[in-house]
Amino acid sequence: MKVLVTGSAGKLGKAVVEKLKSINYSVTGVDLLPSPTTDLVLDIKNRGNLNNAYKNMDAVIHTAATHGKHYDLNYSREEFIDTNIYGTLNLLNASVKHNVKQFLYISTTSIYGTAMVNADQAVWVNEELTEQPRDIYDITKQTAEQLCKDFFYKEGLQTSVYRVGRFLPESPNLEANHRLYRGLDERDGAEALYLALQHQFDKFEIFNIASTSPFLKSDMVKLKHNPKEVILNLYPEAEAIYASRNWVFSESIDRVYVTDKAKEMLGYSPKYTFDYLLNN
Repeated sequence: MKVLVTGSAGKLGKAVVEKLKSINYSVTGVDLLPSPTTDLVLDIKNRGNLNNAYKNMDAVIHTAATHGKHYDLNYSREEFIDTNIYGTLNLLNASVKHNVKQFLYISTTSIYGTAMVNADQAVWVNEELTEQPRDIYDITKQTAEQLCKDFFYKEGLQTSVYRVGRFLPESPNLEANHRLYRGLDERDGAEALYLALQHQFDKFEIFNIASTSPFLKSDMVKLKHNPKEVILNLYPEAEAIYASRNWVFSESIDRVYVTDKAKEMLGYSPKYTFDYLLNN
C-alpha cells in the first residue's frame, strides 16, 4: 500500500511514518519542516504543490494542522482557517482527483470543548457527546470533520475521523496521570491508524483514540472529587510506586475519554497505557 502522511515531522506523523514503514508500506511524508520522516517539504495550503505528492497513492493520513498550542501563541484566525480548513479541502480535492481510496483525518478530543465541563462529576466522553467548540482551533477541526463527511457521501471517498487524545511533552508524573483518562502515546495512535487502513466503512465514522481507561461510568462522581480512592481500588500497588518516584495523584479528574468504539470496530488495543508506565 502507498500512503501519503501529512505532518510527517510532527510527533504523531513521525510515529505513523515509522509504523507503516516497519510493515513495508510505501510511505511519503510531507511537512513544512524537513525531518528524517519527511520526503517532500511542501505547504498543503498551496494546491499546486500536491500533484507530485499524490502520484499513485492508495491512502492519505492527514495529521498536519495548526494546533491548539498556536492559539496560545496568538496565531490569527486566518492562519487556523487557511491550514485546517482550506488545507484539508485541498487534500480532499486532490484525493478525489487522483483516485485515492482512503482518507484518514486526524481530529482532536478538544473538539468536545465545553461539553466536558461539569462541576459535579467527570464527563464520560464517547463519540455521542455533542461537540461544543471553545475556540478557533476547535471550530476549524469541527469544520474539517464535516468536510470529510461531505466527501464520503458526495464523492465516494472513504473518509473517516480520529479524535486523538493528549500527547504533548509532559513530566513522567503528569504523563502517567493523564494516561489514565485523557492521554495517548503517539505509538498507540499510529497503531490505531494502521488498523483503520484495513477497514472499509459503510457509513462515515468518527473514533476517539486515546489510552485505555480503567474507569466506569459509575466512577464519574468520585473521580471528580476523590480520584485517588478510585485509582488505588484498581491499582493498590500504585501508592508505593508513586511514593518511590515522588509522584502525586491527580486531585480531580474532569473527563474520561472512551475508546470502546475503536476497540470494537478496529481492534484497537493500546500498549503504552497507565499500566505500562506504572511498571516500567
